[in-house]
Amino acid sequence: MISLEGAIKFNGGGNVNHTLFWENLAPNGTGGGGEPSGELAKAIDNRWGNFDEFKKQFNAQTAAVQGSGWGWLVYDPSDKNVKIMTTPNQDPVSITGCVPLLGVDVWEHAYYLDYRNVRPDYLSAIWNVIDFDTVSRRFADAK
Repeated sequence: MISLEGAIKFNGGGNVNHTLFWENLAPNGTGGGGEPSGELAKAIDNRWGNFDEFKKQFNAQTAAVQGSGWGWLVYDPSDKNVKIMTTPNQDPVSITGCVPLLGVDVWEHAYYLDYRNVRPDYLSAIWNVIDFDTVSRRFADAK
């Protein structure tokens, strides 16, 4: 019998991850860009001190993904805290028990045409199109 577990994890995870990714993007000035507010901003400030430090840490950890994968801001219900994590390939965050709030695709197809192989430049620019209203709603729903 052929095991489907790997194929389901890869293809199903890719579907879930990309859906989350596209939902947390919006054009700059029409929802994208800016900074989080409200409870999400408080959670980020409590964890990293300020939004700029969060972005610095997120970008560094996500840029360090070897090969293809994802960078995530997640809510961990076990300690009621936000965290940065990465996943390889198309592995979904849900298998860790955490709730994805923000996902950034670092497969080369996400950035190669604009940034070539300079992943850090892509990660610096992605914040201009992150829709923090969507990310904040996910945070409120996760709590």
